[in-house]
Amino acid sequence: MFRTALRNVLAHKARLLMTVLAVMLGVAFVSGTLIFNDTLSTGYRDQTAKSYAHVDVEARSYDSSDKIPGLSGKALDEIARLDGVAGAAGRVDGAAGVADKDGGLIGSGSSGMGANFAPGKDGKDPLYVFTDGSGPTEPGQVALDKDTAEKGGYHVGDTVRVAFRGPAKTYELSGIFTTDDTWVALGDSLALFDTPVAQRLFLQPGFYEYVTVTAHPGTSNTELAATLRKLLPDDTDVKTGRQLADERAKGGASDASTLSAILLAFAAVALFVSVFLIANTFTMLAAQRTRELALLRAVGASRRQVTRSVLIEAMVVGGVGAAAGLGLGAAIAAVARSTVGVFGAKNPDGPLVVTSTTVLVAVVVGVLVTMLAAWLPARRAAKIPPVAAIGSAHLPATTRSLLIRNLLGGIIALLGAAVVVAGAGAGGSEGRALVGFGAFLAVTGVLVLIPLLSRPVIAVVQPLLRGGFGVSGKLAGQNAVRSPRRTGATASALAIGLTVVSAMTVLATTLGQSTDKVTTDIVKADFMVTDSGAGLDTSASAALRKVPGVTTVSEEQQSWMQLDGVQEDVSAVTPADFDKTLRLPVVSGSQGTLAKGQVAVADDEARAHGWKVGDTLSAVYGDSDKSRKLTVGAVFESNEVVMPVVVSADVIDPNATSTTFSKVYLKADGSTDEKALADALAGWPGIKIDDRQAIHDEFSGAFDTVLNVLYALLAISLVIAVLGVVNTLAMSVFERQREVGMLRAVGLDRRGVTRMIQLESVVISLFGAAVGIAVGAFLGWAVCEVTKAEIPGYAFVLPWDRFGLFLLLAALVGLLAAMWPARSAARLNMLTAIKTE
Repeated sequence: MFRTALRNVLAHKARLLMTVLAVMLGVAFVSGTLIFNDTLSTGYRDQTAKSYAHVDVEARSYDSSDKIPGLSGKALDEIARLDGVAGAAGRVDGAAGVADKDGGLIGSGSSGMGANFAPGKDGKDPLYVFTDGSGPTEPGQVALDKDTAEKGGYHVGDTVRVAFRGPAKTYELSGIFTTDDTWVALGDSLALFDTPVAQRLFLQPGFYEYVTVTAHPGTSNTELAATLRKLLPDDTDVKTGRQLADERAKGGASDASTLSAILLAFAAVALFVSVFLIANTFTMLAAQRTRELALLRAVGASRRQVTRSVLIEAMVVGGVGAAAGLGLGAAIAAVARSTVGVFGAKNPDGPLVVTSTTVLVAVVVGVLVTMLAAWLPARRAAKIPPVAAIGSAHLPATTRSLLIRNLLGGIIALLGAAVVVAGAGAGGSEGRALVGFGAFLAVTGVLVLIPLLSRPVIAVVQPLLRGGFGVSGKLAGQNAVRSPRRTGATASALAIGLTVVSAMTVLATTLGQSTDKVTTDIVKADFMVTDSGAGLDTSASAALRKVPGVTTVSEEQQSWMQLDGVQEDVSAVTPADFDKTLRLPVVSGSQGTLAKGQVAVADDEARAHGWKVGDTLSAVYGDSDKSRKLTVGAVFESNEVVMPVVVSADVIDPNATSTTFSKVYLKADGSTDEKALADALAGWPGIKIDDRQAIHDEFSGAFDTVLNVLYALLAISLVIAVLGVVNTLAMSVFERQREVGMLRAVGLDRRGVTRMIQLESVVISLFGAAVGIAVGAFLGWAVCEVTKAEIPGYAFVLPWDRFGLFLLLAALVGLLAAMWPARSAARLNMLTAIKTE
C-alpha cells in the first residue's frame, strides 16, 4: 500500500502541485515568523551584550522626597572609592535631535538621543571609539556617531545644529565615533556633549541620571550590586550588566512585534484557507480513482489500508510542502527583517537564525494540516464497496448524507446568528465575547451550508448567463451546480478571506465616518503643529503668534494626575484659546467651566468610576504627595483628540515639572499658509505642520493601517483561492473529457469551450465572494453595535463601493484561475475525448 500511495502521488503531479503550493504558503508564514523572531531576538541579545560589555553594574536613582533627580557627584565619588570598583562614570542622557544641513532631523527624530562624554583618567570613554577627532571637552562642542555624521554629511570642525526643547542650538563637531550602544545600533542618532553641558540640558548641574561601574577582575558583579544597594538610597535601581542587556534586548525586539503579529495573522489565514483546498483536492482525487480503489478492495485491501494509502499520499505531499515552505519562510524572514526600518528601527547585525524548533514546527504543521484535511476524503474513499469496480460510477454523496449536513449546518448557522445578535444588543465585554463566539458558530455553519446555498444563489444568475453568453453560459451555470460539494469547497477559500476583510472594512468605514465627525465637530483649528523631537515650548508658540493671519494659538500640554486614586492622562490647556480651536463634545455640564478651574472628564472614565458633574475629586499631580480638590465641571464624549481628562493650564502648571507642549492648534484668517508657519519655526528641526485634511489623516491613520493589513490578508486568500479554483476546474475538465468531446462534435467551437470554463470559474468565484461579503457585513454590524458606546458620533455605514470592488476582484480571480483549465479543455482532441471512459 505504501508503494501504491507513492505511485499515486507521482501519477497526479500537476494536481498535487497546487496542494503543495497551498501547504507551502501556510508553512512559509509560520516558519518565516519564527525565523524572523529568532533572528531579531538573537541579534538584539548579541547587540545589547556588546553595549554592556564595559558595564558590570549600573545604578539609577530619583530622589522623590527632595525633588532632586539622579545621583550627586558626591555619590559618584563614594561609588568610585568602594573596594572592587575599577572605575565609575556618571551618565546623563535625554532627547536630542540632530539636524541635517537642510534643517530637517536626521533619522526618526523622536528617537534622537543626547548623552555626556565621560572620559576616565586616560582621557577615553570606554563606551565610544573615536574614528576622527576627539570627545567634546568644551561647552560649544558636540560629537556624533558615525552613521549620523555620514547621513548629515558632517566632518570634524563643521557646525552642527541640535534640537532640544525650543529652538535648535549650534555646536562645533569635535569628533566622530563608533559605539556598541543599542540605540545607535537600532538606527537612532546619538550626540555627545561635555558632562556639565549635558547635565544642564537633560537634568541638573552636578547630578547624574545613572552611574556605570566597572569591577576589578575577580569581583562578583552580583556582590558589587548588593554593596551598591546598601550604599545608595532605597529608591535606587541597581542591576548588573547582564540584567540590563536582557531587558534592553526584550525592549528592542518589541519594535518588530507588530510585524511578527502580521506574519502570524497571514499564517493563520493561509493555513485555514489551505485546509479547504487540500480537502477539495483529495476529495476529487478519491472520486477520480473510485474504480481503482474499489479494485483494491476487491483484491483484498481492507478499509484501513485504503484509508492509510490516501493518508500516506497526504503525508508525502505535506512533507514536500513543509520543506518548500521552510525555504520560502527563510526568504520571507529576510524580507521582513529588511522592512523593520519602516517601524522606526534598524536591524542588528547577524545571520538568519533557523533553529531546530522552527524546522520541527514547519514539518509538523505542514504534514499535520495536510493529513487532517485529507482524513475525511480518505475515510470516504475507504467506504467504496468492491462492487463499484464493476463500473466506473463515482458514487456521489447520498441524499441522506447531504440532508444531515444541511440540517446540521442550518442549526449551527442560526444559533451563531442568534448569539451574534444577542451580543450586539448586550454591548460591553460580555457582548464582545458573545459576538466572538457567535461569529465562530455562524461562519462554521455557513461553510457547512455552502453546498446547499450554491444551487439557489447560482440559479439566480443562470438566466443572465443564458441571455448574455448563449449555450456557453447555460452550460457554465449547469456545471457550476453539478457538484455542490466541490463548488462549496472551492468557494469557501474566497468566502473566508472576504468575511474577515468585509467585517473589518465595515468597522473601519464606520470608524472613519466617526473620525470625520470628530475632525469636523471637535477640531475647529485650521492648523496643528507638533514636534517629532523633544516637544515645543513657549518660544515656539510666541513665534507662531507673530505670524500674520494667525488669530489664535492654543497650546496643549500632556501630563498625568491621580483623580481619587486613579491615574489619568491629562490635557492641560488655556481655556480662552482652547474654546476657539477645539469644541469638546459635552454630554453634561459646560466646557466653559475649565476657566473656573474645574475639570472635564471623558464619559467612559466617568462611567467606570461613577463620576458626574458637580462631584469633587481629590487630585494628586505627578510624583507630588500633595493633593487638592477639583470639581467635575463637564463630561464629554471620549475621543482621540484630547486626553481623557482636560484641565486649565493654570491648575496644573504650578505642579508640573516642565511646560513642554505636545501640540499647538492655530486659527487663522485665511491669509497665512503652511510655509509662513514653517518659516516662523525655522529654528525647530522636526516641526510638523498639519492643515485640516492632514489633521483628519493623523487621527484616522491607525484605522487605515489596520485596513491595509487586512487587504494583505485578502491577497493571501486570493492566491490560495486561485489555486483552489484552478484545481477544481482542472479536475472538472478531466472528468468531463467525453462530454467536452461531444460538445465539440455537435458544433461548439474552441472559443465556446473556453468561454464555458471561464464563466463557470467566474460564477464560483463570485458566489464565494457574495457569501463572504454578506457574512462579513453582518459580523461587521455586530462589532460596530457592540462598540458603539466607545465611538463618538456613531452611525453605521455599509461601504458599497468597497463591496463592489471585492466582487470585481473575485471575478478577476475567476478569470485568472480559468486560464489553464480553459486552454486544456479547448485543446482536447474531440475523437480522443469521446473515446475516454
